[in-house]
Amino acid sequence: MKIVVFEAEPHEAPIFKALDGLHEITLVETPLRSDDAARYSDAEIVSTFIYSELDRSVLDQFSSLRLVATRSTGFDHIDTAYCAMRGIAISNVPSYGENTVAEHVFALLLAISHRLPEAMDRARRGHFSPEGLQGFDLAGKTLGVVGTGSIGQHVIRIAGGFGMDVVAFDVNPNPQFAKDTGFRYAEFDELLGVSDVITLHVPSLPETRHILSSEAFRLMKDGVVLINTARGDLIDTRALIEALTSDKVAAAGLDVLPDEPLIREEAELICSIFCDQHDLRNLVANHVLLRMRNVIVTPHSAFNTREAVNRIVETTVENIVGFASGAPRNVVAETVPARR
Repeated sequence: MKIVVFEAEPHEAPIFKALDGLHEITLVETPLRSDDAARYSDAEIVSTFIYSELDRSVLDQFSSLRLVATRSTGFDHIDTAYCAMRGIAISNVPSYGENTVAEHVFALLLAISHRLPEAMDRARRGHFSPEGLQGFDLAGKTLGVVGTGSIGQHVIRIAGGFGMDVVAFDVNPNPQFAKDTGFRYAEFDELLGVSDVITLHVPSLPETRHILSSEAFRLMKDGVVLINTARGDLIDTRALIEALTSDKVAAAGLDVLPDEPLIREEAELICSIFCDQHDLRNLVANHVLLRMRNVIVTPHSAFNTREAVNRIVETTVENIVGFASGAPRNVVAETVPARR
């Protein structure tokens, strides 16, 4: 089968190249875009990360496409309805970085609780004083976990090690895990009202869009800390900025932003023309959240460890091999049988 891998990183190449011989594989470093899709229109399988465009206008240009193998757990960047109509299967990587992302949650939280960015900046400038850098303990604080899937469960286990009390919300609660781990489930509004720290671990769906709205922020404790390593559109950005400026939210640690793909796309476009003359930090700094002193933003890097990335690529290759052999794996959309 003809396979095209977009957003291919150099370290991924040896694993994907294992498909050579059985299949014709092409590795492309850039994301899939509408203006270059026609170049690969005979591909039967495409594999992308989350920055590629996979809407109808792009998918229409692939006349032989049978499988989209996304190298992510989420697949909200793909027009699943159109894929189903076309008989295009979608496979994802359902499990690769539960502990990895959970660890990043606490990296963000500890950076906030111990004022690490400010402390590091001060030390580098030679002002070796802790004055004005007082943080807070995690022990004894209540952590509200929204979503108790595999990542949320790892977060809960880690929180126990810090001596935090945990309250969680999930539309499909896991009572046995709660019993074994010693946390309790609560209704969403109650979680908002009792939590000192709130962390989000739900997918991007129509029903989860802006689950943290102005009304949700109103229900929270004053001075709550917010962590989001899930999807940017779970939070109403304008409501978050208002909550941050009014001190309703004391600080936020964000690994995702609602307009993250746009920021990345603009940076890549400008870099192709002006990189030698301009500092791209000026572009990114235009995002209000990135300029706020009580916000820590990382560039969707919670997943990015050697171990997790290898698991992503290995699972993707297994998905492709399974599909090509007539035994699809990790399929997330209805489709017709694979063509050999």
